Amino acid sequence: PQLPHGHMPLPSFWKVVEDALQQSGAQLRAFCQAFETVTPSPGTQPLTPAEERKVLSLVSKHGPDKLYQVTSNTSGSKDLDLTLLRGQIVALLQSMDTKGNTSRWLVDAGGPRGFVPAAKLRPY
Repeated sequence: PQLPHGHMPLPSFWKVVEDALQQSGAQLRAFCQAFETVTPSPGTQPLTPAEERKVLSLVSKHGPDKLYQVTSNTSGSKDLDLTLLRGQIVALLQSMDTKGNTSRWLVDAGGPRGFVPAAKLRPY
């Protein structure tokens, strides 16, 4: 099969390819920006009254500087791992697990305590 640009000199052909790639890149960037503006960040999600009470009890127990928000859903795969939803507030108990692994943090989720991937937590 003959390519549509097969008759072109090579430099012109590469120019066409480059332009097409740049256009696709620009479209992708525009799409990503649009997606980010449509998706509310976890920080903007209003807390339910039950969540608010839980946050207040976590603050009184652990202090406001220990509060973290879950940035994406987590499913506990190992023993003592917590399954949490994006936007949930937890209190940091230890920034490592029992084996000293700092990528799993021990948190208080307002009742259950367990481990969460540190990468899925951000200061509240």
